[in-house]
This record gives sequence, structure tokens and C-alpha cells, in this order.
Amino acid sequence: MRVANFKLRRMSHCKSSVPVKSRYIMPPKRKGDECSELNARERKKLKVADARTIAVQSVTLGSSSGNGNQAANATPGPSRTAINFDSMKGLPATLDVERFTEARAYEINAMENAIKSAKDSSTHRAWQTLPRHLRRRAASHNVRRVPLRLREKARAEMDPVKRKAHSGARPKRGKAKQMTRTESLLKRQRDKTWLETHIWHAKRTKMENMWGYRLSVTPTEKAFRPSHRASVHGSILHDASYYATIELKGPQSVLLATLETCCDPQGSGLKQCISGSRTCDTHMYEHDRWPLGLIGPVTIIWQPLALDSTASEAQTEPKRGSKRKGKGRMTVTSDDAALDPSSQARVVWVRAHPAVFEDVFEALKTSASHALHAHKSNNQTVPCQVEMNDLRGSVNAFEIMGPKSSQVIKGTLSLAADDEREDFKKFWKLLSDLQTPGNVPRRMVIGFKVVDPRLKFPPKNPKPSYPDMPTSSASPANNLVFPTSLTAQSDIWDEDQRDRLKKPKYKKKDLDERRSKLVIPGTKLRALRQDDRIPVMLVQRSLEACPPSSPSSSTLDKAQGIHGWTLLFPAGWSMAFLSSLVYTGTRVAGQRERMKQYYEAGIAAFPVDYPTSRACEVASEERAAMEREKWERTPPAKRANWEKLGTRSPWRADWDVVLGLEPVLSGADTAEGLVPSQREDPAATDGVQAVKTSLRPWLLRGSKVFSTLSNLSLTPQEFLNQINKLRERHRLMPLGRDVDAVQLWRTALAMVRVKMVGRGVPNDLASIYKMNDIEARKWLAAMRQSASARTKDDETPDERELGDIQPAQEDIIGYVTTGDTSLSRGEGFGLGAISVDQYLTLRRQAQRLSQPAVVVKVRNRDATVSRVAYVELLDA
Repeated sequence: MRVANFKLRRMSHCKSSVPVKSRYIMPPKRKGDECSELNARERKKLKVADARTIAVQSVTLGSSSGNGNQAANATPGPSRTAINFDSMKGLPATLDVERFTEARAYEINAMENAIKSAKDSSTHRAWQTLPRHLRRRAASHNVRRVPLRLREKARAEMDPVKRKAHSGARPKRGKAKQMTRTESLLKRQRDKTWLETHIWHAKRTKMENMWGYRLSVTPTEKAFRPSHRASVHGSILHDASYYATIELKGPQSVLLATLETCCDPQGSGLKQCISGSRTCDTHMYEHDRWPLGLIGPVTIIWQPLALDSTASEAQTEPKRGSKRKGKGRMTVTSDDAALDPSSQARVVWVRAHPAVFEDVFEALKTSASHALHAHKSNNQTVPCQVEMNDLRGSVNAFEIMGPKSSQVIKGTLSLAADDEREDFKKFWKLLSDLQTPGNVPRRMVIGFKVVDPRLKFPPKNPKPSYPDMPTSSASPANNLVFPTSLTAQSDIWDEDQRDRLKKPKYKKKDLDERRSKLVIPGTKLRALRQDDRIPVMLVQRSLEACPPSSPSSSTLDKAQGIHGWTLLFPAGWSMAFLSSLVYTGTRVAGQRERMKQYYEAGIAAFPVDYPTSRACEVASEERAAMEREKWERTPPAKRANWEKLGTRSPWRADWDVVLGLEPVLSGADTAEGLVPSQREDPAATDGVQAVKTSLRPWLLRGSKVFSTLSNLSLTPQEFLNQINKLRERHRLMPLGRDVDAVQLWRTALAMVRVKMVGRGVPNDLASIYKMNDIEARKWLAAMRQSASARTKDDETPDERELGDIQPAQEDIIGYVTTGDTSLSRGEGFGLGAISVDQYLTLRRQAQRLSQPAVVVKVRNRDATVSRVAYVELLDA
């Protein structure tokens, strides 16, 4: 084409009687095409070319420009305008703008028309010009799904609506039998509960029934990596209103005794959070059964003490007669009990996962009964009681994670009035300048009141202003806000205020009507006296493997923690807060994204990473049934053969077999779910015999796990003695004689991190194998040789030969509960559980081999190759 155009320009200057264009017209491809009309492609091409042509004013007769009969458009070619290098010479002294504009009116109109015609003739339709997150499926036939500025263009692109003729054969239902929209939505919630943001999530995410709720699993758009980037560099929101809240009211001493008998006694968080300035993240157990009977993780929040509280007000009995949903309220009373004169009536919230709500409620009720009975035996003058309320449906929660979550909260929420608390003023001023919520004290509680966030819509995030380093380092103490009970004061604890704010006073259409009456469009609405003031509570939330102040910091896992905030507010305001928070650019996370936050931070997520717990067993059974049905539907040639792969338990982790409580079965019997017809001789099972015990596998969790297992020569009796010391510290009776030290030792599991040494990615339910000293030395030598001699991503012969060796089923010491390729680490990483007995044995082996951690082999359930990995305690 370049050669042809060049010849065309050269020939255009030749003096020939033959037209130039006739020499370059291509011959017709078919007969009869000489007089045919243009096809659609040619017509579209001419239309686009015409739309992109800027009209030029024709030259009038007698003009000094030359011939007056030339074409209206400019002729291509070199410019003949003389260039004056003296830019100031020849310019007028003054310029009349009006006359100059009138003289150039044709050119200005031509440019505007050309821009408009070129825009209208674009090859993209109206909805295609939108970013992907604003596109809707119905935008091709519904103009209301397109922004207002593009609706005229979209309406012109749509086909005319063809209305269907309604036949009068079927009469409509009578008005008395018609179901309203509210009734139809409530009818769909018979077997599950919707969150207040359900409809918003149902349009944008995939939903599933989980734990009695209809919850969001993952966004429909591609959001795996963007969600991780948002949690590390931006902000991401998760609606955690499905978490259950249990309220306990009673004397402080009785409430503290109640929590001590059913919570983890390894830490001092229970007493540190009594003031209400911090929350306490701990584990809940069955009454007086620690370390056995693990239920799940809970968060404990104490109501801050009022500054003007008196002894008479502290002894006032709680209110009665209010209505509750679910279990309602339950009062455990001791008629002859007496209050300690120094004790005060307190309120405490226990937030738990919905999968274990029934177990947590029952454990608290049992512990409260025993605490009141013990209080009755010591004091018999004044009666006391502990009141338990179910606050499900009364308190909602949003989890906002990421370094920009502070700016999002500051830009979305507006304070209701001038707060007189100096510490809170300092905190609110510094909130927009926080580089990350991890800079504030852990689990800090802040309480305040905000106006309706819809009044300030659309919100605008404040830009952080970071001071100079010399100025900020001169007085670091001035930039810190420490948690106090005064800054934690909030009216969200008041039941009357929560009931009054159950429904917003004004609907969105009422606020839009007020906004339409503003003199200046776009101005934010001012909060009036009759507008709602919403009490909220802000709690600092950190997902990190090990706190910075912990002495037992991790040596292998260097992943950074994920920090953010938990926003608690009364029920009825989820959509009002969600619309403003999402408008700031915050992404929305489902269950998958929330689990990935735990995984990337290197901590266990409930319930999948809590083996031996009842909630994990239920989740494992559901997952095993689903995967087994899918495996059975797959043709035999396209599915994994567990017998040939040597996979003992492909559907779920067999902890009883790992700990030696049940005999080892073959892979075929386990995979197919068959029972062998002939009983095996226990003495002929390769030296592996089942241990007869009444104890079931249990999980050892807590902050003292690292120090408890630090002694490599720990015996079962010493292990039992350390547990009894921790029980006595919290006024718990030692474990009874029915608990044998050896049985307790053999049935214990510990959570670990699995870090691959070289190649390989551990998946869920991957088996963890132990190795003897000879095999471990071979693996370490192969890995050193591979790291020194490898120039590309290839395996050495030694590493490949060692990986192809199929390990024995008796060498399995644990399983990976969550495994994948970590985006923050850039390599394979997993969380799992192994036997405590085998862990200490491998610790002694690692000491002999001079290794920093335990060396194990990991093999996925559908793989034939094993990989070497390091293992360390999760609670270290």
C-alpha cells in the first residue's frame, strides 16, 4: 500500500489525459460486480471516513488564495505558507476577541461537529465504553442500566421494543390473594436467613447456604488477585453480620469466673480487657474441660465502665420483659447469693462463629451456673443473677481490611457532634494519616456517634499527609493514642437506642428529595436535628502469625500481617453504610477472599483449620460428600485411581489412624468405602497396633504451646503436669484420674506451618510423612546440589529419584488442612496438623541433622511425587 500510494502521488503531477484513478482500480472478482452496490463493510468504512473528515470553508471567487472553484476540503501536499522566523514581526498590537471569533466561527463549528460525528460513529456501543465493573448484562436492552450521560446514545442503538400481546385466558389473582414483595422475600427465607445486604451481594457475587445463612462465596468477576492486592495495598470489605453475639449481664466477679472456666487459660487477655479498652481473642472450650473439648475461637468485649457509675447503680438488676429473637434471654439466678461489695454489674459481649453458636451458648450457660453456685457458697446475703441475651439480628459488623481502611472510614463517617474527649479528638485527627491500622495498639476499641452516611454521599477519602522524618521522630509519643475506657464509650451498648434505630427514619427517596431542593446541585446535605445519630464501635483487627512483641517469633515464615478494622453498628443500617463504603473504591470480599486473608497471614481459619472440632467435622463431611459425588460421576479413565496412587484417605483426614487409635486400612478399602471381609490379625499389621483409649483426637492451641513443647525430652507425665499447672492458675481442678498421661500424649495434635524447601505446592488434604535420618540426609544433599548446580527450573536426578519413591502408609504423621500457592510468599505454603509425639521426635532428628526446623515429606493426594518441606509450630 505504501508503494501504491507513492506511485499515486507521483503520477498525480504528470500531465496525462487519462485519469489517474482508472489506472489503479482493481478488476472485479466476479462477473456482474461492475455495477453492484457497496457491501456493508465498505459502507461502514465510508461512514467512518466521512465522520472523521473535518470540513473546510470553500474559497470564494476573487479571493487572493487562488482559484475559487477548488474543492471545499484541503488538498493534501506540502504547505506553501512562508515561515517567518521572527515571531514578533507582523503581529498586530491589539486583538479584538469578538471579531476574531466571528472570523473563525466556521472552523470552530466544523471542529465541534467533527468531534461529535467521530464520537457517534465509534465502533463501540454505549455499554462497551464503560469499565468492566460497571457493565451490566441488561444494558444492551435496558437504558436504565446505563449511566445517564450515555442513555441517549444507548437508546438510539437499541432495537424497537416488541411488546407481546397478552391473552385474557388466565385471569390475574385477586388483590386479596396477591403476595406483596416483602412477603415473597420472607417466604424465601424459611430455611435460611438473609443478611441486610443480601440483594446487593446476590447481584454481584455467588451465593451459597452456609451455617443457616445465605452468604456470599466469591464475586462473579475475576477477583482472586485483585482482592489480595486490595488487602495488602488498598482496602477490602466483608459483611460479617452473620457472626453471633451473646450478651451476659451480671456482677464482674461472677462473669469473670464464668469466662475463666470455659476459655483458654494460657493467656492473660481476659484480665487485660476488663476495662473495655481492648478486646480479647481467645478460644472457647466446654465447661471445665480445657485442653479437651475445643469449640472454636471467640472475641470477648467488655462494656467500659461509666465515669459517674455508683455502687447503687452497679447493683441494679437488669431490665426484664424485652423481646428477643432466637433463644431470647436466659437468666441464671441464685436467690441466696451475695454480691461482693467491690464488684459491679457489668455487661460483656461474646462474638462467635455461627457454626458453633449453640455450643458456645451452652458452654456459657453451664459455666454461669457453676459460677453462681460457687458464689452462693461464699456469700449468702444478697441475691445475684447472670442474664444471657441472644443479640443475633441486633448488632451488625463490617470487616474492613487493608492499609487504606483508615482513610475509607474517615471519609465515609462523619461525627454527629463535637466530642469533648481529648483522646478521641486526637485519634480522629490522626486516623487519616495512618499508613496502616497496624500502627495503633492491637485490639483497640473506639466508640463514637456518626450521622447518617447517606447525607454525605458521595464520600471522598482524605489524602494522608505524612510529616517529615525529623519532625515525626522528634516526638513519637505525641502521635500515639493509647486505649482507654473513656475512648471506648459507646451508646451501642444501650438496648433502647438499638431498638429505636432498628429502622432508619428517612428512606433514600426522602433524602433524594431533600437533595433536589438544594440551590447548588451536588452540595452535601446538612444533618438536621431530626436526622438519625448512629452509635458505632471501631475495633482494631490484625491477622498476623506472631505479634511483634512475642519472644517466639517465626524463623521460617516471613509473611507480613494484614491489618484493618471491625465496624460494629446497630441492625438496620447495613445498606446505608455499605453504599458509602463501596463508593470509595473498596472491594467486597466473600468467604473465599476472607479465608485467603487468613491463609496469606499464616494463621488458622475457622472451621477448616481446626481439626477435631465439631464444626470442622461437619464441614469435612460435607466437602467429602461433594467431592466423592463428583469423583463418581467422572469416568474411570479421567479420574484419579486412589489404589494405584497409594492414597489412604482421599476424602477426609483420618486422624484416628494417624494417631494409632484405629488400624491402617489399604488405600482401596478406604477410597471405595468397603469393609474387608476377613479380619486382620493385629499382630500382623507391620508393627502398627491400635491403641485402646476413651480419648478422642484433640487439638492443642494457645500461646503457651511453644514453651510447652520447647523441651525435647518432654515425657507424657511432664506434659500432663504442665497442663494441670495452667488449670490451677485459673482455679480449675486438675484432670481426673480417668485421664491417662500416655493416652493424653498419644491423642494430641498441634497446628503447623508447611514451607516447601524447593519445588512443589501442597494442596488441601496433602499427606505429611516422616523420614528416617538416612533418607533425610539424602534429601538435604539433593536439595543442596540442586540449589548450587541448577541453572534453570529443572530437577536433579537425585531429587527426582527420591520423589518417585512411594512412602509407606504408616509414615503419615499429619495432613495439610489448607494449602496453595501463596501470593505474598511467591511459593507453595500450607497449614496443617501433626501428632505432638511425632513432632518432638522429628525435632530431635532436626537437631541431629543441624536443621532450623523439622524436615518432612509432603505428597498431594492425587500426585505420585513427594516433596521435601520444613515444618514449624503455628502458635510459635
